[in-house]
Amino acid sequence: MTKDNSQDQQPQGLARGLTNYGDMDFSVYLRNSFAASMGYSREVLKKPIVGIANSFSGFNNCHRHFPEMLEAVKRGVLLGGGLPIEFPTISLGEVFLSPTSLKFRNLMSMDTEEMIRAQPMDAVVLMGGCDKTVPAQLMGAASAGIPAIQIVAGPMMTSRYEEERLGACTDCRRFWGKYRAGEVSTAQINDIEGRLATTSGTCAVMGTASTMACIAETLGMSLPGTAAIPAVHADRLRAAEATGLAAARMIERPILPSEIITEKSVENALRVLLALGGSTNAIIHLTAIAGRLGIPVSLQKLNQLSDETPVLVNLKPVGSHYMEDFFFAGGVGAVLRELRPLLNLDCMTVTGETLGDRLETETGWVDRRVIASAAEPLEPQGGLVALFGNLAPRGAILKRSAADERLFEKEGRAVVFTSLEDLAARVDDPELDITADDFMVLQNAGPRSASGMPEAGYLPIPKKLSSKGVKDMVRISDARMSGTAFGTIVLHVSPESAVGGPLALVRTGDRIRLSVKNKSIDLLVDEAELERRRAELPPQPSTANRRGYDKLYAEQVLQADEGCDFTMLQPVKG
Repeated sequence: MTKDNSQDQQPQGLARGLTNYGDMDFSVYLRNSFAASMGYSREVLKKPIVGIANSFSGFNNCHRHFPEMLEAVKRGVLLGGGLPIEFPTISLGEVFLSPTSLKFRNLMSMDTEEMIRAQPMDAVVLMGGCDKTVPAQLMGAASAGIPAIQIVAGPMMTSRYEEERLGACTDCRRFWGKYRAGEVSTAQINDIEGRLATTSGTCAVMGTASTMACIAETLGMSLPGTAAIPAVHADRLRAAEATGLAAARMIERPILPSEIITEKSVENALRVLLALGGSTNAIIHLTAIAGRLGIPVSLQKLNQLSDETPVLVNLKPVGSHYMEDFFFAGGVGAVLRELRPLLNLDCMTVTGETLGDRLETETGWVDRRVIASAAEPLEPQGGLVALFGNLAPRGAILKRSAADERLFEKEGRAVVFTSLEDLAARVDDPELDITADDFMVLQNAGPRSASGMPEAGYLPIPKKLSSKGVKDMVRISDARMSGTAFGTIVLHVSPESAVGGPLALVRTGDRIRLSVKNKSIDLLVDEAELERRRAELPPQPSTANRRGYDKLYAEQVLQADEGCDFTMLQPVKG
């Protein structure tokens, strides 16, 4: 690869990216004078600058400990001879955003990119953790094109309810399902509610946040061994300090995100995702991150890798353990060592070493109860599979490692819900015509819908079925699913209903055939009837009455197989 030395050719520190008043000497003079008002000495102002993108927010419980982490990052930057300067960006607290956090991921990526580009910094530390913050920061940094390094929040520690160990949010869903089925009382669910999330940090299971942390480490964008450290562990602060030091050192030996995030490192990340049995959301995020550098992520390629890559990690929602167990069991490094024969070892990392260099020297004890060996995997094939057929011409995703394999080869009758509002109104109606053998279908929940592609793909089992002991059934939608969720759930159907995709043509009573073996999902309705229904579809909703970011999102967002990024944020060709 030809190294881009544009970073080396620019001035450093406060002399970088001067505000233009038509007199550059005046610009330096004015900038230094205002910087002096913050108490910096002249000598300090001569140092190279490490910006710290801080996504702390009172609306983000995952980042509650960021003030302490921030001080550790600054300490590391100072040790490396740099000047640390923190700057805020918007933050995306997963459960505090409406209609859904995905809608604001691209906004945060734009904020991150533009603030990195606009402000004088020679390298940047990205402080994130909650589900959409890490992909947003990596997307922004990839586009900004200066040395960048990720430090994640780390997972929560688990809690207890009576004799049970609890971790948000797989156990949130498990107990809520029991409550809906009448197995848990109102008093019990209220008690459990206060025990599910009791420390700072991200969800304690292999949900989207932990999956993206592992992907960032695998890509080489964060320091080795840092993805799984619990948020409240002293090692998390040591990792923050080491990250600040690494960022300062990257100024002297610049390594750009484009040198780290490559087709080969993205393939490595996909393999680790499959071995983790990680979040379905990670496919969308990794596609968006790679897309910022013009790297396509093919769902056909995903299937090829999935056939070759075993599931190795026994964590909820796929298994039985939690992220703190994964950390003590060996973490991402242990998974990478098991996958080594399948990995591209020449991929560069933020340390200046290749992945192969890391694995050459890295050893350690592995808890095989949590991280299986490649010779004796938990499952022989990867945790995710892409499905294609006339219902999903551009693909759909199934997390087979979290699904009931008895439902993998099945034909069923569609029971259609035309919107989230329709689902909420009818799902628990005692008169709902549905059986456990039917396929629940949700329409109009994709990226261009009014709902903005929420994590609504985990359709609740109707009470008339859950009260009789039904735990799983086939559910299909163009929505997403939380990485903490489980079930035989087909997601990200592309193209979506709102743009006239085949999912919009499904009617209650239609037959649908699912085959995980054949990686297919088909609507068993003849083409003539589908054409008739297509002609009756209403026109796509106008954006004329929308404004601001809501309008921008509606007009720019791409489909799920393209990462739900914005058209205007793709690399400029030529």
